Amino acid sequence: MQLRIFCACIFTFCIFANSLRSEDVTRPNIVYIMADDLGWADVGYNGAEFYETPNIDALCASGMRFTSAYPGASNCMPSRSCIMSGMYTPRTQMWTPGRMAKGNKAKMKFLVPRNSDRQGDKVFPSLGALDPSVVSVAEVLKEAGYKSAHFGKWHLGPNGQGFDINNTNGLGAGTDKRFYGNVDVAENLTTAACEFIDDHRDSPFFVYLCHWDVHTPIRARKEIVSKYSDKLSNENWTRDWNPTYAAMIEAVDTSVGRVRESLEKNGLTENTLIMFTSDNGGFSGATWCEPLKGAKGAFYEGGIRVPACVSWPKVVKPGTVCDVPITGVDIMPTFAELAGAKLPTTQPVDGKSWAPLLSGNDVLSKRAIFWHYPLYLAGAKYNKVVPIYGTDEMYWRATPCSVIREGDWKLIQFFESDSVQLYNLNDDIGEKNDLAQSNPEKATALLNQLKSWQSKTKATIPTTLNPDFGSVNGDRKSQRKPKSAAK
Repeated sequence: MQLRIFCACIFTFCIFANSLRSEDVTRPNIVYIMADDLGWADVGYNGAEFYETPNIDALCASGMRFTSAYPGASNCMPSRSCIMSGMYTPRTQMWTPGRMAKGNKAKMKFLVPRNSDRQGDKVFPSLGALDPSVVSVAEVLKEAGYKSAHFGKWHLGPNGQGFDINNTNGLGAGTDKRFYGNVDVAENLTTAACEFIDDHRDSPFFVYLCHWDVHTPIRARKEIVSKYSDKLSNENWTRDWNPTYAAMIEAVDTSVGRVRESLEKNGLTENTLIMFTSDNGGFSGATWCEPLKGAKGAFYEGGIRVPACVSWPKVVKPGTVCDVPITGVDIMPTFAELAGAKLPTTQPVDGKSWAPLLSGNDVLSKRAIFWHYPLYLAGAKYNKVVPIYGTDEMYWRATPCSVIREGDWKLIQFFESDSVQLYNLNDDIGEKNDLAQSNPEKATALLNQLKSWQSKTKATIPTTLNPDFGSVNGDRKSQRKPKSAAK
């Protein structure tokens, strides 16, 4: 009898010990580091020629590189809303910073909220802040016992969305402050993040570190700019690279290195998941996104494909590569699974957890991901990738559109022309060969799936014709009569 009781006690203890070990693995500290406007091709591990990212490259080498990582939008504000809410933009109705279409109103076929006047304000909602009722990833993790801190760019309105700390400059500034072009802000943010790690090393924590760099204005510390100016002048390069932009990248890279050092100092490296990424593609006025087409604001790959890597030594094997597409709305369900937290029941969660990918399980390889944009955004330099409706003149970064990617296939639906473009990204990462005509079956199947998603998310699709379309500088007296709206 005593032996039986003893064995039962040992058995119970083993189960308890195993559950603790399992809990240790599934409840890592989480550090999410995001650059602003850093292009997919701007990091060394993706082939950057001029820029130096040794710390980001080392982070990548220590874990998993995602070759097909995407934000939920092609610019900063809606991208962040997807991360924080787990919802696609049709649900948050956050489309673009400033809320309005940007560009010549005479070149817009549809009437939409626009920055030139108030004509389209009431056509459909375009919000500038995340609804405070939305349950955020920080609030999800808080229910599982995590302490959370946001450092850096916010761009989601005045509400802190449940973070224990909201600090936009590393020195205590609130969510309404901006620090673009501040040459010291990357260092200050990193210092604050490292201090938070020091203070919370004995409990699970979530650090959301969002750099203001490398967003315009392009400014950096003079001594680092000088280093890259010398580098530029001492060799022959394929491009006239911007030394100041390179110095901004170095500021972000140095931050990654310092955070890793802080984790190592505190003995937290093994069971801390660190993710590095960017909020959207690179800015065409500062860098080049080749071999990708387009840049920030576009829905071609240059605007939405971003560098991303994850290190978690306890679970992720060094040097691994994942080709399965992941997107911004996946962050909430992924971090919730890792933390053993429950997802909110008061709102839809559009994303899927990519936690299984970290151990080589490609369960998400066949699921589709989506984007939607009902506004207009003028282009510049090589980022004029969409023509004015009815012409061959390239003017726009983006016009009203929806996008689906499933596996290697990507389809873009343009609402102005009621047309689609189809690309096989495995064969054509630069989106040079539109296959919509040669593979109508695939185009139709993806379009039907996209339309079903639009219906499910109640995506706003503009149909009201713009009375200023075709006029000269918005002068209606000289306008041509617009064609009927696409159905």
